Amino acid sequence: MSIKKLPTITFNTGEYVVYPTHGVGKVSDVTKQTIAGSELELLVVNFDKDKMTLRIPTSKLSTVGLRKISDEKTMLEAFETLKGKARVKKVMWSRRAQEYENKINSGNPVAIAEVIRDLYRSENIAEQSYSERQIYEQAIERLASEVSVYKNCSVEEANSQLNEILTKHRNI
Repeated sequence: MSIKKLPTITFNTGEYVVYPTHGVGKVSDVTKQTIAGSELELLVVNFDKDKMTLRIPTSKLSTVGLRKISDEKTMLEAFETLKGKARVKKVMWSRRAQEYENKINSGNPVAIAEVIRDLYRSENIAEQSYSERQIYEQAIERLASEVSVYKNCSVEEANSQLNEILTKHRNI
């Protein structure tokens, strides 16, 4: 059995990237640093919203799932997913919540759109539980931050575009 080598992706300073468990960040530097006696090349990614900086060894970029902002095909697929009918499985909430968290942390815009679609509640439908609301807000924030970079607009504009898609296709 041979090991498949993934193509090496290069990231440039100033470029926006998606780290699966943290969302959209900006590459601020590629630097060399000596850690535990060995020199490592590190990609420095800043997440302004969380006031957090990650230093990722360039040799580990493919295994941590760091990727460029999604292309048009993926984003259109995510928008189509938002327009779909909610699919709520008849399993315990704790199990569904775990599935939703995993989808959000995958960093995949289509999977995140599925979470938003399934947890979206319009104004005239019964209230969500606190934990449902938390997961929904986390998902919408994650997708809106990527959409804002993709469409070159503010996060607020991206948020309202996502809400517009949801309300337009949920006239119940």
